[in-house]
Formats: sequence, structure tokens, C-alpha cells
Amino acid sequence: MTQRALLSFWSQKSLAARIAATSAFFGLIVTGGAIVVGFYALSQQLDARAAEELKGKRNLLLHILSEMPTPEAILQNQHRFGDLMIGHDDLHLALTDPASGQWVTSFSEIATQSVSALDASAVINASIEVWRMPNGDQLNAIRGIGPVVSGKAVRYYLSLDRRHDRKLLSGFIRTTLVALPILLLIVALGAWLIARTSLAPLRRFHRLAASIGTQSLSRRVSSSGLPTELYELAEEFNSMLERIDDGYKRLQEFSGELAHEMRTPVATLLGRTQVALCQIRTVADLREVLEGNVEELERLSRLISDMLFIASADHNENILKCEPVELAREAQQVAEYLSLIAEERGLTVEVTGAATVLGDRLLVQRAITNLVSNAIRHAQANSKVDLLITVENESTTLAVVNEGDGIAPDHLQHIFDRFYRVDSARARLDGGAGLGLAIVRSIMSAHGGRVSAQSLMSGRTIFTLSFPAKIVSRLNPSRSAAVPGKDD
Repeated sequence: MTQRALLSFWSQKSLAARIAATSAFFGLIVTGGAIVVGFYALSQQLDARAAEELKGKRNLLLHILSEMPTPEAILQNQHRFGDLMIGHDDLHLALTDPASGQWVTSFSEIATQSVSALDASAVINASIEVWRMPNGDQLNAIRGIGPVVSGKAVRYYLSLDRRHDRKLLSGFIRTTLVALPILLLIVALGAWLIARTSLAPLRRFHRLAASIGTQSLSRRVSSSGLPTELYELAEEFNSMLERIDDGYKRLQEFSGELAHEMRTPVATLLGRTQVALCQIRTVADLREVLEGNVEELERLSRLISDMLFIASADHNENILKCEPVELAREAQQVAEYLSLIAEERGLTVEVTGAATVLGDRLLVQRAITNLVSNAIRHAQANSKVDLLITVENESTTLAVVNEGDGIAPDHLQHIFDRFYRVDSARARLDGGAGLGLAIVRSIMSAHGGRVSAQSLMSGRTIFTLSFPAKIVSRLNPSRSAAVPGKDD
């Protein structure tokens, strides 16, 4: 099975099954490590016990030898040496004459074999040695020379067969190998049951997700009784549903508003064309109809362009082409561009202050243009429109101030909504679709800033662009859409 196939197989398993399998695997590692450590500790203890037993028997053997008058007397007192090995069928003793190498006595065949095996080593000391029988069995041994009463010495070979210890270790391994799968199965089953029980609240999410449709976006997950981790997940899930619900409602509103706004120019075009076709018209009449149709088509084109701009801004599609922007310079250019319109109403546009911000120059220019053109339309005749640039702390602001009728509080809170008009009849006569301020809000949102509106009792209206010290954005709206012009 390839790695990709293995990952695909694993991803299809339930979360409870994954936790159970992972717990079993972790249990295998921990239990395997415990078995290795236990086996090593047990073998060390058995080795230490065997060494202590051999040393104890050697001391007892030396005591018995010290009571023998001569080496020859050992044969007459073999029962004393036999008592040494009572209850120890794994203990084997052989005695020889160190001078001649002649046998004194041997108490088993294994003891006889130990002499030749141990004599192969030239060094004689009191440490524990290891030798093997022809069949491969391993024995521990200790050898040395012990004196008798006459002053002569006897060489002893004391061996301990470790077969009982080997059986004990083998039994330990067999028992653990038999018990390990059962233990891992219990661990996996327990982990599965715990995970299954703990993840039961997730069924709320499953049921809710299965029931949500376009007509039921208002439903939410109940967070009562949930553990901390799932409570946070439920809160985030509900927040996500709220955002989706809000986006869906905005999309519905957008579709309805767009259809409503497009219906008027389309109906006008259709009506004018049908009237023109009802009877024979002169060339001049047809030209007049076509010129009127061109105006409606231009309005429809501006509407579509503005809606596409706002849609791209709302979805954060691109990246701003940021550069240092001199607000005073851009504001002055806008003032000069709109000077003819202002002069028709006896208005003057004045720019005060200076500051530099980081932003998209053409988009900033368009935002200023929309606000200034809006101020010119609603300002009192023969008054002044002020553009005030200020820097406070880490925020830079550009305020557009005009004297007029003011904006009622009920309208002020909706002034930046799409297609919203304070005076619908006047806006339509001016050719506006109610998108100018919505575009300004989108531009400032793209720059990480904001736009606000304030209308005083005196009739003074103030629109303020606030730029942050550092712009964080991912927008790069069409550069062609930012060319200043008469806006909505």
C-alpha cells in the first residue's frame, strides 16, 4: 500500500477509531518499553542473585576445606560436601590437586566438564566466570584454591546452572506476549468508548449542518452543557453562521437593489424605442431618441461599473498598489476638476492643511472626488466647501465640510448603504444611483481606514476620511475605475 493510499484509508476512519488506534499504538510503544525495561531489570536481579549464591557457597566450601586435615581426607568426608549441595540440583562441584592436576573428587558429570572448560582460561581469580556445555547451556562458575589443615591446597570448581533463571525469563516473555494483545485491545476499546462518549456533543453540529439551507440560516448550535473546547467551537460555528447569514442577506439585498436600479433605465430605453417605432420619424427625431438612449446606456454602464467595483472591494480580491499620497495635492486637483460645477452655483472650494499617507493614489482621489461632488450638490448657493487636512497622533484625516440643509439622524445612519438616497427624486434628476458614498466606504475599508458623516444643527455637514498609520489591505481594484468623474 502506497503512502497516499494509506493516508486516504486513514482519513476515512472515524475520529473515535483514530483515537482508539492511536492510543493502542501509543500503548504498544509504552508497554513494549516497559517490557524491555522489566526484562532487563529482572535479568540483572537474577544475575546478582546467582553471583551472591555462588559466593556464599564458595565461602562455605572454603570453611569445610579448612577443617579437612589432608586432601585425602576429603574422600572420607564427601557427605559434608554433599550437604553443601542439598536442595541445589543446579550446583556442581569438582576438586583437584593444584600441583599434579589429579582429581580429588567430582560430584557430577557437569562438574567434571567444568574443569576442562575453565582450565582453558589461564587466569584463576575469585570473579564470576561463564562457560558453556557442549549442548550450548550456559553456566556461571567460580574457581580458586582452598587450603586444608596440613597446609596443602585443593583447587575447587564451583558451577551454577542457570536453567531455572532462563525458564523464568522465558516464561516472562511468553506471558507478556500473550497478555500484550489483550491489554492493547482493552486500551483501544476503552479509548474508543471514551472518545465516542466525549465526541457525542459533536452530533449537534452534524444535525445542525444537515438541516441548514437557504431558508434556515438563522439556526444556531446550543452551547449549553458543552465542554470548554466544544463550547469555543460552537461559538465560532455560530459566528460563522451569522456571517454567512449576513452575507446571504446582503446578496439578496444586492440582487434586489441592482434589479430595481436597472429596471428604470431598461424600461426607459424600451419605452422610448417602442414609441419611436410606432410611427414614421424624421432623422432628427430618431437622433433625439438615440441621444436619449445613449444617456440611459451611459447611466446603466456607470451603475454596472460601480457595482463591480463595490463587489470586488467587499470580497478583498486584489492588492492595493500603495505609494506615498500627498492629500493636499490630490484634494487641490479634485477642487480644480470640479471648479466649473462649483462656479455654476457660486461655490468656492478651499483646501487647508497638508499630509502624506500610504495608499492607492487613484482610489484616494476618487474617494475625495465623490465627497466633494456630493458636497457641491447639497451645499447652499454662494457658500464655501472646505477640505480640511489634519494629523493627530497616528491618524490622518481629510474632512469635507459644506453648509446646507443637513442630514436627518434617521438618514445619517444609512448614508453609506448602497442605493440609499436622502432625496430620491433629486438624486435621479442628477443622474445618481446612490452608490457614491458606498464606493467611498469600500475604498477606505480597502485602506484599513474608515469614513464617517456628521450633520450639525446649524446645517453644516462633515464627511471625514480617516487614514491609519499603517495600511493593511488585500485589495487592488481596477485602476480605470478610479478616474475622477461625476459620481453618484
